[in-house]
Amino acid sequence: MCIFSQPVVSVNNTKIFGRLSGKGTQFLAYQMTYESRDENAMILPIPVPQPASEEAVKFIDLKSYEDFFKHLDKGFPFVPTGSIGCSAPTMKSASLDTLQVFDVGSYIASFVPSLADFERLDPRFKLPIEIWDQIPEYKEFGFAVFQLAAGTLKPHPMAFEFQSQNDEIFFPTVHIHDGKVHGQEEFDHVLYMQHAGLDSRVRGYRNSFSADPVTDLVRSKYQASNFCDLDRAKGLLLGDLLVHRKLLQDRLPNRDVKIVSLGDPVHRTFNFNALWAYASWLMLVALVCWCALGRFFIRRAEVSEQAAD
Repeated sequence: MCIFSQPVVSVNNTKIFGRLSGKGTQFLAYQMTYESRDENAMILPIPVPQPASEEAVKFIDLKSYEDFFKHLDKGFPFVPTGSIGCSAPTMKSASLDTLQVFDVGSYIASFVPSLADFERLDPRFKLPIEIWDQIPEYKEFGFAVFQLAAGTLKPHPMAFEFQSQNDEIFFPTVHIHDGKVHGQEEFDHVLYMQHAGLDSRVRGYRNSFSADPVTDLVRSKYQASNFCDLDRAKGLLLGDLLVHRKLLQDRLPNRDVKIVSLGDPVHRTFNFNALWAYASWLMLVALVCWCALGRFFIRRAEVSEQAAD
């Protein structure tokens, strides 16, 4: 997603992680490199049940895990990056009580329960209602807002857990440039996710560039505990699950991404598809066993004939 409250010079290397908790909430982490001449804010729409309370979002401090996405990258040898510039108009002043703010590592964050509640946010960190009118689906959304410092920076990941009204993994990827919502935009994002239902369906690992034929996602070769620091992830990751990756790199429809998967998001079932990676070996073992079994019966018949003579 590229929604900023003030104009930005550039935004690039955008990475987003999502995971369903199995308890009606979703974890989300977001990181990018940006350049902004002024103080700014990143606005992330999220599908919280309405009406939403200010307790619908729990912010997670990842200041001690700045390399969260670098560690995810270790599950995939090569991840392309690119550059996308985004901008937005300035704001009018607000007159209502301000929203509660939270210190989250290097950020000051707020949760805006609905579009109407933007009037309670600092005027520097909100958008005109005319922009939101172009995206009517956000009328039933809440918004996580992270204040950003001026300069050329790569801040540590923004992260939070939110009550979700959906069963799919939600990624905020809509771009808003020049105060308008265009039908298509240039995307250069990397999406990461965990879901036990995906693990239960994927075939064996092939390579870092091949999407799995069942999920259409690239799966990590090993489980997350092999290349991530679970303690510093503060609950975002499950160590016994794979990480799945989706690249958005092209001119694409300007919309959010939703990943749907069957089954429990936390507990895997036995994956018969994974045996495909060992199919050739299994066939060889079966052939050897069949030959050995055949030889056994032939030999037994020979012994029986000799005994009869």
